[in-house]
Amino acid sequence: MASLQVADPNRILFHSSSIPPRNSSFKLPTALPLLPRASLDSSFPSSKTRRRFIADTAAIPLVLSFPSPSRSDEPSLSEWERVYLPIDPGVVLLDISFVPDDPNHGFLLGTRQTILETKDGGNTWSPRSIPSAEEEDFNYRFNSISFNGKEGWIVGKPAILLYTSNAGESWERIPLSAQLPGDMVYIKATGEKSAEMVTDQGAIYVTSNRGYNWKAAVQETVSATLNRTVSSGISGASYYTGTFNTVNRSPDGRYVAVSSRGNFYLTWEPGQPYWQPHNRAIARRIQNMGWRADGGLWLLVRGGGLFLSKGTGITEDFEEVPVQSRGFGILDVGYRSPDEAWAAGGSGILLRTMNGGKSWIRDKAADNIAANLYAVKFINDNKGFVLGNDGVLLRYVG
Repeated sequence: MASLQVADPNRILFHSSSIPPRNSSFKLPTALPLLPRASLDSSFPSSKTRRRFIADTAAIPLVLSFPSPSRSDEPSLSEWERVYLPIDPGVVLLDISFVPDDPNHGFLLGTRQTILETKDGGNTWSPRSIPSAEEEDFNYRFNSISFNGKEGWIVGKPAILLYTSNAGESWERIPLSAQLPGDMVYIKATGEKSAEMVTDQGAIYVTSNRGYNWKAAVQETVSATLNRTVSSGISGASYYTGTFNTVNRSPDGRYVAVSSRGNFYLTWEPGQPYWQPHNRAIARRIQNMGWRADGGLWLLVRGGGLFLSKGTGITEDFEEVPVQSRGFGILDVGYRSPDEAWAAGGSGILLRTMNGGKSWIRDKAADNIAANLYAVKFINDNKGFVLGNDGVLLRYVG
């Protein structure tokens, strides 16, 4: 009786006591594993015998064992390596920061009340519990973190503000007014006991006494500004929903923000009383904007386009740069140096420029990362991270 045995998925053996191959001159190379091959006894005399053979072989249990995917099976990235995190796969990573006095000590934030801590430069991470953020039945989304010296700040949604004066060894919760316009989306540590905070409605507040008092840096929210300027020719302002989609700060304190619908953008510089709205000179809606290392602007549009401003400073004059985005959206750009920058986006898109953004090359090894890459963060020339959904974190090793 013939029998079917499958013990190794890469080697399937079929035993038969009397059946030669149909072509006696054909021989399998002995160095290769045998291939699956059906073989029947040539002495089958009738259809009854065939039916009996089929019934017998169908009753034999077929056990298949497949090798489980391992981390070593994933393609290695030329300049980046995957860091595996002890968190739920559904977590979206949102921000990362390191203590300047201890560059190996850092914190990583995300959705679902995620705070992770590293003390080895980002090679390994462990969950960090902050009791003051767990007293209520809220599932916080921690949006932004920033350090200056040993002082650090964290903001999140629903409204929460955390402060540390000892490099994150302990965190205290700072009370916030219920009248705060919008949700806090960004915070920047600017000096001793000082910080600058931004909400998604365009409110900018500054503090110089550990967050106990905050002073408004702009006189009104973006909605109020647009209500005054809608007749000035800002396309799409009448449809403005009152919140930012993204906001980015330059090292010298200037801001650029994209409206929630992506149909125009706004800028603010220290000393200005209001946000300044700008028409987009591009047909497609804006996905994100930020600052280049030389002080100019980069602009991403939905569908994968990348534009650079002509010259430096705030302008409405942009030119497109060809990129190999494969039709997936590019979501963020981060500069490692004035010449080198990385762009990341949907479906593992990872692009690199070595000439300040004039041309980009796709890192194809990242194509197999099953995640959207939302943010590129360079702490310094040698330390950088890409943050994505499903708990994906890439560490720069170039």
